Amino acid sequence: MATVSSALRQLRALGAPFRRAALRSLSSTPAQSAAAPKVFDRDVKRRQRDWAARSPNVHQFEILRDEIAWQVADRVADVAREFEHGLDLGCGRGHVGKHLDMDLVHKLTQCDLSQGMLDAFDDETRDKEYQVCCDDEALPFDDNTFDIVVSSLNLHWVNDLPGVLGKVKKILKPDGPFVGAMFGGDTLYELRCSLQLAELERHGGFAPRISPFVDSRDVGGLLQHAGFTLLTVDTDDVVINYPSMLELLLDLRGMAETNAALSRRPYIRSDTLQAAAAIYQAMYGNEDGTVPATFRVVHMVGWKPDPSQPTAMRRGSAEKSLKDLGVDLETLQEQLK
Repeated sequence: MATVSSALRQLRALGAPFRRAALRSLSSTPAQSAAAPKVFDRDVKRRQRDWAARSPNVHQFEILRDEIAWQVADRVADVAREFEHGLDLGCGRGHVGKHLDMDLVHKLTQCDLSQGMLDAFDDETRDKEYQVCCDDEALPFDDNTFDIVVSSLNLHWVNDLPGVLGKVKKILKPDGPFVGAMFGGDTLYELRCSLQLAELERHGGFAPRISPFVDSRDVGGLLQHAGFTLLTVDTDDVVINYPSMLELLLDLRGMAETNAALSRRPYIRSDTLQAAAAIYQAMYGNEDGTVPATFRVVHMVGWKPDPSQPTAMRRGSAEKSLKDLGVDLETLQEQLK
């Protein structure tokens, strides 16, 4: 507990400017520029996924992935249409495919950065013969290939998110939807703060231990910039309770969601880790002794433009004013008496 108090005293001593900067660091980086700076080490992320796929207990780390994949599939089912050919971008072990009925999406191509994930496909997964191992940032598909593209908990690891969204729009057929979900915003803010405070107390500064996430408020702009129309963006905070911070770290490793930022430090000292766990418990712990971990899921839907889609009426083209509606309602009520 002394470690917690000492870290909090140092945070307060640095004053309001630092505290505001720390709060800003909980959010993600803003939309990337056209230069698309490299933030993540894609090779490290591939190796993390390969390692997770080889784990004998891989199923126990996929509860959250399966839940979000079901939500993505449920949003596809809300579209009153059948799709001949779909693409699951960053499919992992086929999480979305398990929930997509073949009557809804007749054929599903599934691609992932990790060949290990594709080799370890879940037994319940469909269309195993349509697998492609490729990087999301260099998709090998021709334009106007797919009737629908889905992606679940994958896009938060790409360096050039605007470029990937632009490519997704190109490979979609006209009037085809993109339905996706990714981590964003304040995901794992409890873990981020605890690690920062522990390193601040032990080393006088902190390294980026949690990868940056896109701010959920930027996602709509990114979709619009990529050329999508009829946009829908919403967020959902999923809070999972763990016995301690250490179990959370093990879960993240099993999910292949550990840090892959190029600026990461290769290791963290055990005493710093123990201090962070104590701070986590003191600042965010529940009454039953567990600690919460918040995952902010950003859901998004965008459509490739097509002349058949509904468009807004030209401004000033209305034939009646809103102020006339009250008069019409009063007339109708009189007629019904």
